[in-house]
Amino acid sequence: MARPAGDPQEPVVRVPGRAAGGGTGGGPDAELDRIASFLTRLTGLLLRTSGEGSELIAREVGEAGRALGAEVSVLLVMETATLTVTVPDGRTRTVIVYAAPEVARLDRIAALKPLVADVRAGRAGAAEASARLDRIEAAPAPYPWWLKLLGIVLFSLGFAPLMQPTWYELGTTAVLATLAAALAVASDRVPRLARVLPLVASLVVSVVTIELFAGDPAHGGPVLLMLPALFFFVPGDYLSAAAAELGAGLITTGAIRLVYAVFLLVQLCVGVLLGVYGTGTSTRALFDTAADADLPRWVLFASWTVFTVGTLLAFAIPRRFFWHLLALVYLTVAVQSAATALVGETGGTFVAAAVLAAVATLLSRGADRPPRLLLVLPGFFTLTVGSLGMRGLTTLAGGHVVDGFSDLLELVLVVTAIAVGLVLGATLVPDRKTGGEPPIPSS
Repeated sequence: MARPAGDPQEPVVRVPGRAAGGGTGGGPDAELDRIASFLTRLTGLLLRTSGEGSELIAREVGEAGRALGAEVSVLLVMETATLTVTVPDGRTRTVIVYAAPEVARLDRIAALKPLVADVRAGRAGAAEASARLDRIEAAPAPYPWWLKLLGIVLFSLGFAPLMQPTWYELGTTAVLATLAAALAVASDRVPRLARVLPLVASLVVSVVTIELFAGDPAHGGPVLLMLPALFFFVPGDYLSAAAAELGAGLITTGAIRLVYAVFLLVQLCVGVLLGVYGTGTSTRALFDTAADADLPRWVLFASWTVFTVGTLLAFAIPRRFFWHLLALVYLTVAVQSAATALVGETGGTFVAAAVLAAVATLLSRGADRPPRLLLVLPGFFTLTVGSLGMRGLTTLAGGHVVDGFSDLLELVLVVTAIAVGLVLGATLVPDRKTGGEPPIPSS
């Protein structure tokens, strides 16, 4: 979800040789530089949009390089990739690409898939591919800022009934999510705010919740009132991606991503605590007892449609993919509900993640189909990993030790279940391009 953003133009360092953007003239080095330049920029864009995991970057870049007549060695960590591009006569270019991972402009992932397919098939050379990459990077976001703001609000409203199925929860979330969304949209224009956005958003939401909405315990605990509005900032995707990378053998990348996810969770928790201290409220008020449900079933069912619309707008997903995403969201919810009734919550989450990964892989086959990341993302959000972490931390901070550790233990189990389920689903229905072989992180 939303993360402190890095530089929009990620630094690229060449070691050694010419700059990756050079070589526009003739001679043998010119073509090598054009290939290296395209692969560098491709890697940067893939890395910048790798909030859901980086295990496929090496494969994508390697296959594109081979199609252009070069062998590519890729060494990955979470925010950095080192590329060595080698042509048949032995000449090489080595570059280091840095980009802060995020999940913000998924329209670029959608536009990148047919470009990479054309490069692989030999329909686009390095020069043409670079020109198309220029257009992808220069294209404006598919939705204006106010639709992104609306999307974040709808995203939170769709999630709110999972916390407490009450009308009060929905009304509170509408107000709090609007404040959080305004900060998220403002951070797109103020990079300094983006670096502390989770902290600022949780502080504002905490203060407003305590001062305006948490006076009556009958409406539920303040943590449950805050969480839907902060769900956009909770790094549940990072937690599961880290677990999946660790399970796939990407130890360094997974470990770094896990540490970063925990840091973001702690930042959100600190913001909530600062709000508690600033209002003079005791931390004992951070309980998460739920109110009695009063929402009709049709609202609970419709909330997933609201959630999917919000995901589409908040993460800049092209609207032509809406029906694919909606079907996968309802499929994930249905499978999780049915499996939970049979094997418990952790088992149900595992089964739902495996089914989601398998179906998303099937639906993503073909250059004209939605990318797998876009298909998995909304369904993945329904499994609500990160909220457990934040509930656990804030409940611990409030002095409710047993409940806090119970939430954190559940977080560990659910994160592992999702990660293993996603890996299993992708293994059962492998991408045709890989022939079922696991991606290779480096060579």
